[in-house]
Amino acid sequence: MKQTITEILQNAPYKVHMFVKDCKTEQFFISEKLEDAFSSASLIKVPILLAVLNYIESNNQSLEQEIEIAPEEWVDFSVISEQRLEQSTIYELLVWMIITSDNTATNVLIDFLGMDALNHYFRQIGLKQTTIQRKMMDFEKLVKGFDNTTSASDMALLFSRIYRRDLLSPAFCELTIDILSRQRIHESLSRYLVDDVKLAHKTGGLETVDHDAGIVYSSSGDYLIGVFVTEVTNNDHARRLIGRISKVVYEYLVKRKERIE
Repeated sequence: MKQTITEILQNAPYKVHMFVKDCKTEQFFISEKLEDAFSSASLIKVPILLAVLNYIESNNQSLEQEIEIAPEEWVDFSVISEQRLEQSTIYELLVWMIITSDNTATNVLIDFLGMDALNHYFRQIGLKQTTIQRKMMDFEKLVKGFDNTTSASDMALLFSRIYRRDLLSPAFCELTIDILSRQRIHESLSRYLVDDVKLAHKTGGLETVDHDAGIVYSSSGDYLIGVFVTEVTNNDHARRLIGRISKVVYEYLVKRKERIE
């Protein structure tokens, strides 16, 4: 597996950061450029999900409470904007933020907690290079050098903790995995998997980056995988690259084990 992936990475026209990790032993099968920080794109929505759930839980609030949404907050790539919603429950905002990567929902939740509180929570749970500095679709701030960042190492830690269920109450841990498992964007990690694989994951993409990271559940053993492509010039090509890497890992860790057993 490692040799095949090394060859893929050597021939890749982009920079690839990645990890493959055994969920039970927490041993890395593969780790590549783990500590380098990069633009998170929509991966930042996963720690935001956890931060909001932690806040709701800590303050004994309800996921069914409604938040006002001003029309000027509607942005592109948003089912909230498509529906022209002027209010929504926190639960629905969290779900849309993850399963369709809804940008309006994300921005409303960023305002709900505030960037300082979000960054404080990220540090509190052990994320060293995950920072939020701008809202979704705020390209003016991006041009000025304000971006949201993360690293492969942070994503490996985050999904390990989601898998271990040690960040929230059992009910909210279950909800986190449930929401991530309902992901509707399947252009990368699951692109070339013919089996009906349970995958709790989140994608992220901008013009120059494409990412996908999450938990693969399998009878042969669960594993974490994250592939983060930077310096991208063709997004569809980058997603195909993630798909190829994911298929190699799945064939080795799941299909090969099934044949042996």
